[in-house]
Amino acid sequence: MTFESVVSEVRDRVVPQPEEREALERVVADLTARAEAAIEDLPVEADTRLVGSTARGTWLAGDRDIDLFVRFSPDLAREDLERYGLAVGHEVVPEGHEEFAEHPYVKGEYRGFDVDCVPCYAVDDAANIRSAVDRTPFHTAYLEGRIDSLADDVRLAKAFLGAVGAYGSDLRTKGFSGFLTELLVVEYGGFRELLEAAADWNPPIHLDPEDHGTKSFDDPLVVIDPTDPERNVAAVCSPHNVGRLIHYAREMLADPRIELFDPRDPDPLSANDIRDHVAGRGTAPVAVRFETPDIVEDQLYPQLDKSLSGIGGALERAGFAPLRSARFAEETAVLFVECGVARLPAVERHDGPPVGVRSHAEGFYDAYDDDESVTGPFIDDDGRYVVERPREARTPAELVESKLFEVSLGPHVESALEDDYDLLAGRDIGELAEEFGTELASYFDPRP
Repeated sequence: MTFESVVSEVRDRVVPQPEEREALERVVADLTARAEAAIEDLPVEADTRLVGSTARGTWLAGDRDIDLFVRFSPDLAREDLERYGLAVGHEVVPEGHEEFAEHPYVKGEYRGFDVDCVPCYAVDDAANIRSAVDRTPFHTAYLEGRIDSLADDVRLAKAFLGAVGAYGSDLRTKGFSGFLTELLVVEYGGFRELLEAAADWNPPIHLDPEDHGTKSFDDPLVVIDPTDPERNVAAVCSPHNVGRLIHYAREMLADPRIELFDPRDPDPLSANDIRDHVAGRGTAPVAVRFETPDIVEDQLYPQLDKSLSGIGGALERAGFAPLRSARFAEETAVLFVECGVARLPAVERHDGPPVGVRSHAEGFYDAYDDDESVTGPFIDDDGRYVVERPREARTPAELVESKLFEVSLGPHVESALEDDYDLLAGRDIGELAEEFGTELASYFDPRP
């Protein structure tokens, strides 16, 4: 297939049909009217703004998300903004529930659409925001008139990034946000132009749409927010996901095909499949499994990442040579590390100072001279005192068991582990198949 034929077929899938557009417009009009009626009952002034992809006309066919912001005066106290914002939200989405990002908002379903009703401050400049959401209406205003003719290209880019697993600025994905995708398409002038540019990227990449030129960032992809020169729109985007775009941009240009727009969902592995992978690889996986903390995902995944890094670092320092690691979370959460070394000797070498450094050398020697549990002290070929002492943990599971609460853990993860956890090693990780068979299928058969 040619690039043009692939894009044409995908465009038919991702561009909403007129009836879908009309349904969205009716629901938006109804929600806005409900919000304005609720605002009239408040003792303060406020207005509404539709934001996000529905406001910018870049949502994908089938998406049912509406973001309606209620803007209050910057002079309003934070507690009043939250109280009045929730009051309006519950009138807009009567069956909704409260969630919390930087401050609480109402989320729910209305006539088949997922609605977020979010309070914010109507600041006069994005550089003067009082909460992160205050910036969002400025993004919508900035793209007005810049994106109209490129809306379908944005949809193609979002579908492409979604299929390769790189779309979404949540802290689970650490990928490309909708606004970032829109800025990139506008910056390069289209979907194909974005792919051609990305195929030649060699991070770090720096883009500054409004030539602010005021601040440097240490990220693989830097796109200066055109409404706020102190912010990198791509700050959350991981090196992994930047690499994914580069790789698949080259794939799409070299061999255009529909499959690149279809998410890869591998068949889940059975317990026996997982055991076969472990046996075939000859590695030593270890997994800590515990009840998932009851916190929002954008709090959960940074804590899982921190905890996984702590465990992986301890295994690395102990000599178990971690190959890769992963974290999974559903009803339970798993910190998974696959080690290249299954068992270490009963003793480990412990180097002391050079004999010539008298004060330290004598202290080291005296500390171990009468210790019957060690071999030595002796002097090695480099003139340094050495002892060989019993190793605290000989297997990855023993190391994790002994060091789990000594490594750096996320606070909610640590609390969950203190309540209870299971430690699985080797073939026993097959027990993860029932809940995480799909995730482990992706792990054992990774793609870029």
